Amino acid sequence: MTTTTPIRVAIVGGGIGGLTLLLGLLEHTSPIYIQPHLYETAPAFGEIGAGIAFGSNSIRAMELLKPAIATAYKKHATFHSDDSARERKVWSTYSMGMDGKGSNTLKAGDHIHEVRGSVERSSVHRARFLEAMTDLLPDGYVSFGKKLIDLIENSETNTITLVFEDGTTMEADAVIGCDGIKSRIRQILLGDQNADAAFTGKYAYRGLIPMGEATAAVGEWAANNAQFYWGYDGHVLTFPIEHGKTMNVVAFRTKDDGKWDHGSQWVLPGDKTNMLREFEDWGDDVKAILGMMTKTDIWALCDHPPADTYYKKGNICLLGDAAHATTPHQGSGAGMAIEDAFVLSHLLSHIRNKSQLESVFAAYDTVRRPRTQKLVTTSREAGELYEFQKPGVGDDVDALRANLDGRMRWVWDIDLVQHLKEAELLFREYNGQSDSKI
Repeated sequence: MTTTTPIRVAIVGGGIGGLTLLLGLLEHTSPIYIQPHLYETAPAFGEIGAGIAFGSNSIRAMELLKPAIATAYKKHATFHSDDSARERKVWSTYSMGMDGKGSNTLKAGDHIHEVRGSVERSSVHRARFLEAMTDLLPDGYVSFGKKLIDLIENSETNTITLVFEDGTTMEADAVIGCDGIKSRIRQILLGDQNADAAFTGKYAYRGLIPMGEATAAVGEWAANNAQFYWGYDGHVLTFPIEHGKTMNVVAFRTKDDGKWDHGSQWVLPGDKTNMLREFEDWGDDVKAILGMMTKTDIWALCDHPPADTYYKKGNICLLGDAAHATTPHQGSGAGMAIEDAFVLSHLLSHIRNKSQLESVFAAYDTVRRPRTQKLVTTSREAGELYEFQKPGVGDDVDALRANLDGRMRWVWDIDLVQHLKEAELLFREYNGQSDSKI
């Protein structure tokens, strides 16, 4: 039985997850059946942060979601400048950022390892990628200045009323929360149980350095290719963005007491003198890089405890950081959001009435939750690894290399087409259509 009224799908949040989902729905669903609309808190699209890297799984998800997204990404992406690194499909090079201790006899600057992927590493400025995706949107599918404060469910009509801070309301048949790590929809869906993100014990300084200055400080090869500088209780990541015009820098530290005493204020003004003091025992390259940073804000690194579900019976669902916010140590959080959007947009393309929404969300939850929550766990572990803190590994260089070699394979090498087929099979099963074909 089909519906004569389109299913109204409200997407809350206009970051990478929300935008890719909207583009996917417009690409793969018919307006006869699905009517998506995105609600964004800000007065216009925008993105905090700076550089972001994508692996082969992320780029494949873009291609499957909407080829124009992948084309836009590649237009703005920056790749390794070294021809041999491109040929070897290097993801990152890992070196000592400070002198080793005890049995670790390596010195600052010494090579530790090199990890290679299915494709070469590429990265992009978040804002450029977001702008490129917004250029793909037709008019009429986004409302700005809409900060969600509540959802009111109507059991008689099986609809949801979105209540916004500006006093306006909007009715929808389904709501998909793409509203980030501090998601209001996650709080509504999960209540007090595992709704809020937790401090991971680490924080970071982020910065952008003109490539000319970076090259003069650390050399052309190190500045123009992704580097990890490892140390005890800290590490520094650099990689090029803006087609090699800028070096993105993230300097990580472990907080001594493991506590964050500033509540929900996760970005604090920093002091450059204090930052440099925290890295005073590090090598010359790290100190030179940090010395060029002009912004020294301190960013708390938080992630989500595992949720028991990504959807509420009926018509509320979570996607991206709202579902599985993770630390950046494996460079895969945004890519997982794009995978989410790929799976969910295709599943929604199969429904013909809103009674099937629950089957879609249940199938999506069953397939996506284990993979995305695994990333949250392994990303925390990666942060420990890079700072010689991982139990059983420490600063044992051979053990570090062995751990690195297999750490990213499960992320990169997924067959996304088969992954979707598994979700579609579950959708048919949950919807009582085991013998039907999609």
